Amino acid sequence: MGPLDLREHPPRSCYEELDGLMLMPRTIDKLRAQLPGGHPGGYFINGPMPGISGFLLQRLGIDEAELSEAIAVAGNDDDVAAWLRERVDTATYPELNETLRRIRPKHAGNPALFAEIYAETLAAHPELERIVDVIEADDARMFPGRTRA
Repeated sequence: MGPLDLREHPPRSCYEELDGLMLMPRTIDKLRAQLPGGHPGGYFINGPMPGISGFLLQRLGIDEAELSEAIAVAGNDDDVAAWLRERVDTATYPELNETLRRIRPKHAGNPALFAEIYAETLAAHPELERIVDVIEADDARMFPGRTRA
């Protein structure tokens, strides 16, 4: 899989799934942005605080560097899904998806920093209660009218 420049467009939606696991396509895009020739923009797995992709990898028991290596040699998402199936019990995906859908900003690794990073989006959308919805709105704010990776 080739590198991505996430200054040009956002990664895929939090809600997009790979092999039944939400957030994995987005996580793949963020790791592709770290490949030579890519650029992560403001996106991270575990940056100034653990991100939701970092939470996903931690819950799966997958090392970020190992997944990054798998993505670097993968031809497509299906290759990454196969790599994951060799390491993770896919029967856990539905429960993990439900957890990902429920996480609120107060559950962030650093709620104050989360509020700071997403301040503009949170101010424009005070009705948003879940992290994935805040992230979706933030992508739309930063890239109005742009398509995703």
